[in-house]
This record gives sequence, structure tokens and C-alpha cells, in this order.
Amino acid sequence: MTPGSIVVVDWRDALPESGEPSKQRPAVVVGRGDLFHGDFGYLLVVPLTGDAAMCIAEASVEVPPTRENYCSKRCYALSWNVQSVPKRRVRATEARVTAAELKAIRDQIARLVER
Repeated sequence: MTPGSIVVVDWRDALPESGEPSKQRPAVVVGRGDLFHGDFGYLLVVPLTGDAAMCIAEASVEVPPTRENYCSKRCYALSWNVQSVPKRRVRATEARVTAAELKAIRDQIARLVER
């Protein structure tokens, strides 16, 4: 699970009425490999959704379906919803976003926290 990998995160124990998905959902790994290495128990991810209503224009990246990402429809990486998740909640896949999509997601995250 390296930056750009699409993983499946198990959020099935979400708090009621928290707005969390409360199901298994895809996400893109965005954390630096040297910080979120094999021995560290967490990954930094952004959720993927097919719901355009969840997007904030300046903080979401459109991900069209490709053979590499295994998406069946247009998805959106929600950069505004970056989060750290325990690796025990994560299942690896062979899917990936492009280098350009990963860069766009990371650039948006950086802009979200600029002072």
C-alpha cells in the first residue's frame, strides 16, 4: 500500500449520525511512504465517492474510470476529507490512481492547511 494505491477501508462501525459512511469504501493512499512505512500502524487516505454532491470544487479530484483504477464509473477523491486510518481497517487492492491525480490530491491537501 503505497501512495496512489486504491484501498478498501472498513468504516462499518461509524458513529450514528456522524456522516461517516458506516460501510466498506474505497480510498486513495496519500501519505508519504517514509512516514507511513510498514511498521507504522496507520495510513493517510482520502475517500473515493461516486457522489458528486460530496465534492468541494477546490478540494476534490475527479477520477475517471480506467483499467488501472478499476473504477466502474466516474469517482471523486475527497481531498477535504483526508484522514488517518488504522491499517487493520484497510484491505489492499491492485488498483491505483495516476501520478497526476495523486499530485493533484496532495496539492489540494497542502492548500487546505496553508496559513
